[in-house]
Amino acid sequence: MPRKALFLFLSVGVIWGTPYFFIAIAVEHFQTPSIVFLRVLLGAMILLPIAIARGMMRATLKAWPAVLAFAVLEMVGPWFLITEAERTISSSLAGLLITTVPFIAAFLVGLLGDKSAWHPVTVLGLVLGFAGVVSLVGIDVFSGDLVLTPVLMMLAAAVGYAIAPIIANRMPAEVPTLGVIAVSLTMVSFIYVPFAAVSLPQDIAARPSLEAWASVIILGAVCSALAFVIFFALIREVGPARASLITYVNLAVAALLGVVFLGETVTTGILIGLPLVAVGSYLASQARQAYVRKGLRQGQEIPETL
Repeated sequence: MPRKALFLFLSVGVIWGTPYFFIAIAVEHFQTPSIVFLRVLLGAMILLPIAIARGMMRATLKAWPAVLAFAVLEMVGPWFLITEAERTISSSLAGLLITTVPFIAAFLVGLLGDKSAWHPVTVLGLVLGFAGVVSLVGIDVFSGDLVLTPVLMMLAAAVGYAIAPIIANRMPAEVPTLGVIAVSLTMVSFIYVPFAAVSLPQDIAARPSLEAWASVIILGAVCSALAFVIFFALIREVGPARASLITYVNLAVAALLGVVFLGETVTTGILIGLPLVAVGSYLASQARQAYVRKGLRQGQEIPETL
């Protein structure tokens, strides 16, 4: 991997490993709608002026149905589900469950006609990843260490994360990625206004700590605005399939922060399920990359599914 791509990979990998930590702090003082609203509002305030100044709005707004679909699947649903789930589960477990995104994406693109999804290695990755989730949920739920509902919320968020890039990749080439993110954050801000109008005044009246405010600000400015810019720069350098491997860096960062700073414990389910999910996701994504490279060499038409 070129030095620039490696820098982008590690940067976004580390940044997107921290939201689970900051969400765990924020949920102690803010309600979920307040956290999501403040996060997207701050991100929109940073990126929207840049998109406007660069003349990106016309092309972006022409594709508004796709942009709205991307916003719903990438932000509206997942950010609410992840935040709400972290009221019950640990930040490190949340990070682990999101690593299911690559093998969920591999399965979905298979349904859309991508033959690489049925490559034997990809199928093996899907089986291992699914076995990892079953092991994680089954062991910890039956041992009483885990509640099933927040796990299902995290997996639903992972499905949204897997579908959203497919929608983004199918937008017309003239639609700028920065414009998509800026407009998406703005759309989500408006969607959450009525909910935040109820929750935010109550949260502010309760006088959140400085750590909670700092967590929300970092979620908006760094984990949303900055991270998306770096992530799409990474996609331009290495492609979406290889870029999706940042989930493993995310997991390492989330687990480290959770165990060291939040005192979270590593359960039996995590110890067994984590390697299965990691290996399964890696195999599923690697098989697709090999298929794409082979197809490009032979002049085949590769489906635009990632």
